[in-house]
Amino acid sequence: MRSRVTLVLAITAVVLGGVLLVPTAYARLASDDSGGGGGGGTSSVAAPAPTPPPPPTLAAGPVSVSFKGEFFSWALLDRKTGKISGSPNMTATSSTESMIKAWIVSDYLRQLGDKEPPAAMKELARLAIVDSNDGAANKVHAAAGGSYKPSSSSIPDAVIQRAIKICGLTDTKRGNVKPYTGYWSFTRMSPRDAARVGDCIADGKAAGPKWTKWVLDQMSKVKGTTAAKDQRVSSGGGRWGIIDGLPKSITAQGPVSIKNGWTPIYSDGNWHVNCLAVTSKWSLAVMLRYPIRTGLDYGAKVCASVATQLVTPQPGAALKVPQQPVGKL
Repeated sequence: MRSRVTLVLAITAVVLGGVLLVPTAYARLASDDSGGGGGGGTSSVAAPAPTPPPPPTLAAGPVSVSFKGEFFSWALLDRKTGKISGSPNMTATSSTESMIKAWIVSDYLRQLGDKEPPAAMKELARLAIVDSNDGAANKVHAAAGGSYKPSSSSIPDAVIQRAIKICGLTDTKRGNVKPYTGYWSFTRMSPRDAARVGDCIADGKAAGPKWTKWVLDQMSKVKGTTAAKDQRVSSGGGRWGIIDGLPKSITAQGPVSIKNGWTPIYSDGNWHVNCLAVTSKWSLAVMLRYPIRTGLDYGAKVCASVATQLVTPQPGAALKVPQQPVGKL
């Protein structure tokens, strides 16, 4: 009798023990699956979202142009780092033509400080940039303290000397094209120095705190094309070149301020074409001399091509997805 009772009690204990153990096992398994323990289970990590590329900009890179002419040179200044990159001959010089009007206007306005110029002079300053008006630029140049004195001197006039000092130019010198020696448009400047002038205007040193925004705004409103209807004897359309080579992904980021210079110089049989553009991130200059018979459009397209090739990242570049392997926890 006692042995039977003992057997019944033993069986009951086993059954009850099993019932108590099952919840405990489930709890332990749930804990392991949650990743909180150090068990031998495996778990996967969701792939991170693709990292979008930085906004497109212009950056140092190779440029290849099938150029047919006497002179082709370019320089790009990174306005964040101050680093200048460009063609091997970016320190060689050519005449500035109307590109330098942006400096002439800036130099005049900086000297005024906080004062307003006479309304007529302010309008001349605007026309010198927006319409590339030579007569207006002449008057602003004179008001800034410049002079036109044909001579054999190699010293630039006061306006250009200030550009050299204020903007840290190293290659710029007085023009020597007869009979225009000393004239502002024949100032000899390198693309490296031209890019520095763009940066100098954008950072406020050229026009001063009161007038910098105004100058950049006028440069962003330059009008007219290379078409014959927009080109006149002493003024003309100057909205072409670098601006045409920039994708919308760059132009949509903010204003692009530009000032081109272009003149057919019959004494050497060349177009002298210069393109300057500056934004909050970079300053780019392209300078050319090529046969007059080739036409203005040719130079405009070369400037555009240089800008397009420097766009970084190039349109259509794939998004970079950080790789994170799936592993055991």
